[in-house]
Amino acid sequence: MTAVSEAAAPPAAAGDAVPMVSIRGVGKSFGTNEVLRDIDLTVNKSEVVCLIGPSGSGKSTLLRCVNFLEVYDRGDIRIEGKLVGYTEGTPRRRQSNRELRTLRRNVGMVFQQFNLWPHMTALGNVAEALVQVRGMDKAAAAARARQMLDRVGLAAKADAYPARLSGGQQQRVAIARVIAMEPHLMLFDEPTSALDPELVGEVLQVMRDLAADGMTMVVVTHEMGFAANVADKVAFLDHGRIAAFGTPREVFHESAEPRVRQFLQTYHERNSF
Repeated sequence: MTAVSEAAAPPAAAGDAVPMVSIRGVGKSFGTNEVLRDIDLTVNKSEVVCLIGPSGSGKSTLLRCVNFLEVYDRGDIRIEGKLVGYTEGTPRRRQSNRELRTLRRNVGMVFQQFNLWPHMTALGNVAEALVQVRGMDKAAAAARARQMLDRVGLAAKADAYPARLSGGQQQRVAIARVIAMEPHLMLFDEPTSALDPELVGEVLQVMRDLAADGMTMVVVTHEMGFAANVADKVAFLDHGRIAAFGTPREVFHESAEPRVRQFLQTYHERNSF
C-alpha cells in the first residue's frame, strides 16, 4: 500500500499564510509498537478536518499529540507557527509546563467522556475555568457561561447538575466550557462515541454550528455522515499512516486506495438495517 501524503493540498490563502496546525514527519511509538509513521498534515484557519479510519489506526493518538497530551517522538507539530511540546533549536528540549500552558490557552479539547465536575451545576462547570484560568470575576464569568450555554441550546439547564442531564446534554456543557475560553482551535476526540444513538444528533448539530461560525476544528470521528457533510478535508488513517487525504468527495467517492474502500464497505455493512 502506498501512503498518500497531503503535500499536494493547495496552499493556504494569502491572508492565512501560517496554518493553524502544521504536522510534519511526526512519528510516535509505544515501546516497539509504532503507532504514527511520518504523518504530514496541514489544517488552515476555519477548516474542519476529520480523521477517520479503523480502531487502532492512530487517530486519537495523533489528535492528542497536537496539544502534547501524548509526546511525539519525531517530527514537528506547530500551532499558529509555534512548535508544540519542544523548544526551537538543536538539540531541542521539552517545553516546561508553563510554556505548554501558554500554548494551550488557544486550544480547546472535547473528549469522549464529558469530564464534568459532578458537584457543580452546568453554569458552574462552564464558569469555573473562566475564573481560575482567565482570571474573570465571578459575575462576569457567570454571564459569559450563560451565553455559552444558550449557544449550545442549554440555557434552561444552567442550574442543573450533571447527574440530572442526559449524556448529550453533558457533552454540550463540555463543549460550552471549551468555547467559553475562546479557543482558536478545537480538537474533538470521538465526542459522540459514549452517547446513546438518539443523543448523537444534538451534539453533532452544535459542532455543525461551530463549523458554520468559522471555528477551526480537528475531529476524530466514526460519524461518516458528519465527515462527509461538514468536513473541508478528510484524512483516512491506517496503521499509523495517512493512506488518503482530500475533500470528502475525493476520499469517500473517488479514492482508489483499497483500504479506504474496504473500510467504507464494512462501515456501511455494520450500519445497514
